[in-house]
Amino acid sequence: MVQTTLSQDGQTLGPTLETARLVLRPPAMADFEAWCAFSADEEAARYIGGPMNPAQVWRSMMTIAGSWALEGFSMFSVIEKESGRWIGRLGPWRPHGWPGPEVGWGIIRDCWGRGYATEGAAAAMDFAFDQLGWDEVVHTIEPINANSQAVARRLGSSILRQARLPAPMDVQVDVWGQGRDAWRARRGKLG
Repeated sequence: MVQTTLSQDGQTLGPTLETARLVLRPPAMADFEAWCAFSADEEAARYIGGPMNPAQVWRSMMTIAGSWALEGFSMFSVIEKESGRWIGRLGPWRPHGWPGPEVGWGIIRDCWGRGYATEGAAAAMDFAFDQLGWDEVVHTIEPINANSQAVARRLGSSILRQARLPAPMDVQVDVWGQGRDAWRARRGKLG
């Protein structure tokens, strides 16, 4: 289900997507403290640029909010329906110099293994293909990141090519992904 999220002053920020267990919505300042805790967790942040201090998290959130304002899409804040808590960020984005239009994910560590990344990424891929009109979605994953590789496999993605992410990431990755037609053919199997 897609709804529109409004700011406190009534301006449109972007869509809100709902899955069985999650609400995906544009980031809000209320997410800042939880986002800081997530970004300070060395293991959770390991493959998404590494740990960040609050000033860096603020810049990251503002970059994502700016992408929503200028491009009409970016990472969603992931809210667990049952608890109402912020548990990560995921969604479509296309940074300058990136090896393709990506749906990426990052979930707090105490929620790993619950299928939230796959559930949220599937909804974000539907959004990217159906609402944004993308022909391909990629996931940039370091070759040693077994957890994200497993999520990509569950989504039906496979390695398409290798690439080097632009600075400041500057890391070699496997570019996983699939096209719109392949996604639609597999989508019914994911639920």
